[in-house]
Amino acid sequence: IRVVGGYGPTEVTLHCAEFVMQPGDETPSGVVPLGRVMPNSQVYVLDERLQPVPPGVAGELYLSGSGVARGYYRRPGLSSERFVANPFGAPGSRMYRTGDLARWREDGILEFGGRVDNQASVRGFRIELDEVAAAAVSHPDVAYAAAVVREDRPGDKRIVCYVVA
Repeated sequence: IRVVGGYGPTEVTLHCAEFVMQPGDETPSGVVPLGRVMPNSQVYVLDERLQPVPPGVAGELYLSGSGVARGYYRRPGLSSERFVANPFGAPGSRMYRTGDLARWREDGILEFGGRVDNQASVRGFRIELDEVAAAAVSHPDVAYAAAVVREDRPGDKRIVCYVVA
């Protein structure tokens, strides 16, 4: 069978990259690549100065194109942090800062490289681990907290919060 893996966060409303495996293709070792850029999408791997990094070098992944949302509903601070001016597009265009790390391979395939923040995905939900720790620290008997995702049994991810009283 033909297998298609699509990459696209909710903020882009559709997938902006895809990796296709045809019958007989060798299964990639490790994480399946994000793939090639889809039409009507622009994908940038940028450094901290919003400059493109060369192939093989990891940078933060930014997305632009017709599917990018305008921002988060009633969250102007978070919107301005994640939906930024696009220095490569038309005046007034925006791009979405994914928080994902990625790199371009020499063959034009995009590979996932982790996260730049402390966000995790558990059972399809995005979890801000720093927010979990902050909620624990808000209790008067907690001095410090750290939240992590543990997978003690394969396929059974759980959020665990460690606290110091």
